[in-house]
Amino acid sequence: MKLYPTAKRAIDFIFSLTAMLIFWPVFLVTAIVIKLDSKGPVFFRQKRVGKNKELFNMLKFRTMRTDTPSEIPTHMLKNPDMFITKSGRFLRRTSLDELPQIINIFKGEMSIVGPRPALWNQYDLMIERDKYGANNIMPGLTGWAQINGRDELSISVKAKLDGEYVQKLSFGMDVKCFFGTIVSVVKCDGVVEGGIGREKMTSAKEVA
Repeated sequence: MKLYPTAKRAIDFIFSLTAMLIFWPVFLVTAIVIKLDSKGPVFFRQKRVGKNKELFNMLKFRTMRTDTPSEIPTHMLKNPDMFITKSGRFLRRTSLDELPQIINIFKGEMSIVGPRPALWNQYDLMIERDKYGANNIMPGLTGWAQINGRDELSISVKAKLDGEYVQKLSFGMDVKCFFGTIVSVVKCDGVVEGGIGREKMTSAKEVA
């Protein structure tokens, strides 16, 4: 569907605008809970790789304490659980910490569906994605890899699935990913704290 990429941006804009209007009470309640639970900002900003490897600041609800060592991958911390806040544990398990990315979608930095944006220093994943052209499209809130293993996937498998999404890019594929994500979130499939799959990652997850 050659015209779909253009229509996809229109769908993203309408979806994100509608979602912000619907979920603003969730944003408000979550923000209050985070502020009451620990000191620090409500949002966590993380440098990520966008379309054509352009960097942008991806938003998340903050789920870790502000004294968490910076620039250190979650899986490399001696005891990562001690840095995760009480509210953060729930937000991570339910994936609600990703909700602020609706704002990134509205701004045109992300799409509803696409390869999950790599961290700025996740060079291994970017190199693998280059093989499949997966760095050349808009990253997404969810994607084909997210409903086929998520944190449990190795870097090479994740990149290959991202490439498969690029090849099959269509409205039907996005619908499949969208509803597949709902099922995965409800079942908490593939969620591994500090998950890196079977291959070592050189990059960090959220550290603040």
